[in-house]
Amino acid sequence: MTNFILYDDAAIRPHLLPFTFTRPVSDVRCGIMTLTEKWVHYLGKTPSFLTEPYLQYKFPLITTHDNTFLNGAVCATVAIANAVEKLQVGQVLVGSNGITIAYRSPFEVVQPQTELSVIPFPEPITVIQHVWDIFVENGAQINADFAAITHQRTSQPLNDPHTHCYAPERIFIEEGAKVRAAILNAENGPIYIGKNATICEGSVVMGPFSLGESATVNWGAKMRMNTTIGPHCKVGGEISNSVLFSYSNKGHDGFLGNSVLGEWCNLGANCNNSNLKNDYTNVKLYSYATHTLEDTGRLFCGLFMGDYTKAGISTMFNTGTVVGVNANVFGAGFQSKHIPSFSWGGAAEGTTEYRLEKAIQVAYETVSRRNVRFGEIEQDILRSIFEQTRPRL
Repeated sequence: MTNFILYDDAAIRPHLLPFTFTRPVSDVRCGIMTLTEKWVHYLGKTPSFLTEPYLQYKFPLITTHDNTFLNGAVCATVAIANAVEKLQVGQVLVGSNGITIAYRSPFEVVQPQTELSVIPFPEPITVIQHVWDIFVENGAQINADFAAITHQRTSQPLNDPHTHCYAPERIFIEEGAKVRAAILNAENGPIYIGKNATICEGSVVMGPFSLGESATVNWGAKMRMNTTIGPHCKVGGEISNSVLFSYSNKGHDGFLGNSVLGEWCNLGANCNNSNLKNDYTNVKLYSYATHTLEDTGRLFCGLFMGDYTKAGISTMFNTGTVVGVNANVFGAGFQSKHIPSFSWGGAAEGTTEYRLEKAIQVAYETVSRRNVRFGEIEQDILRSIFEQTRPRL
C-alpha cells in the first residue's frame, strides 16, 4: 500500500506567504476544510508533510519504499482521488493546466513531469496558487465541501422559533450548535454550522457560508456570501467573501471584505479594510515571491494577515494590504500596503522591530488563553521566521 505525502510546490509556496510562513501549503483553509482535510476526506488516509525544514518538526515527514506525493496546493475531489489511487510507481498525474497533481515514487522527484511517465487528468482542477485565490475560490469550495461533508447525513434540527431560514434544505447544523433569533438565507448557497458553534441573536447569515467548530458569530453580525469562519474564531460586524483560518477574532463592529486572516489574529473594535479602489482599477498586492507590488487582476481585494498579528482599535487597512506574522499594528490613518513580520507601530507613528522575546511571550499568552499548547516547536518556528524576515543591514 502506498504512503501519502503532501508536499509544498516550490513554485507556489512563496506566492502564499505570509500564510505559509507558519504552515505547509496544504494547511491553508479554503471552503469548509483545509486543503489537507480535503485530501484526507477523499483518500480516507492521513498523509504526512514535505515542507520547509523549520516547519518539519511540527509537520513530520514519513517515507516508505512506496510513496505518493500529493501537491498540497490542489483542492482534492472524488475524481482526483480516484485518479491518484490508480497511479503506478514512476507515474505523475498532471492537470490540463499543466500543474502536477501527484506522483508515485520511492523518493522525492524534482522534475516529475520530465522524469516520470505523464498521466493526464482531463477534468478542471482548482489550485490555490496566490493568496487571493483563497477568497476567490472560497464560495465554490464551500459548495464542494458541503456536499462532501453532509453526504447521506442528517442535519441536527433547528428548534429556535425566532430564527427564520430561507432554503432550509441547504442548511446543515452539527451536534451542539446553537442558533438564536437569526436570519439564515441559503438561497444562493449552503450554510454549514459546525459542532458546538454559536450564531447569536440578531445575526444575518447569507450562504455560501461556513462556521467552524466552536466558532461564534456575535450579536447583530452581518455575514455575507462566500465567507468562512474557521474553528474557534469569534466574529462580529460585517464580513464579506473572506476566510479566517482558526482561533482568530474580529469580534466587534467594522468591515472585513475580500480578505484572509491566518490563525491567532485579532482585530480591535472598529477595524475596517478597503476592498475596492476609488478609481476601479485592479488592486496591486505585495508579493513575497518578487518583493514588488503585483497586479492581482482583481477589482476587489482586501487584507491578508499572517498568524499571531494584532490590530488596535479603529485601525484602517488600505485596499490590498499584506501584513506579516506576529505584527502589532495600530495608529491613525491608513496603514502601509505591506507591513513586515514582527513590526510594531503604524504608518502615522512609524514602525519599529517587535522585540522577539516579547513577541513570543505575547503569542504564548494568546494561545494559552484558549488552553492550547504553545511549546518549544512553535517558539522555534517564530524565531526562524524572525530571522528570515528581519531586514539585513
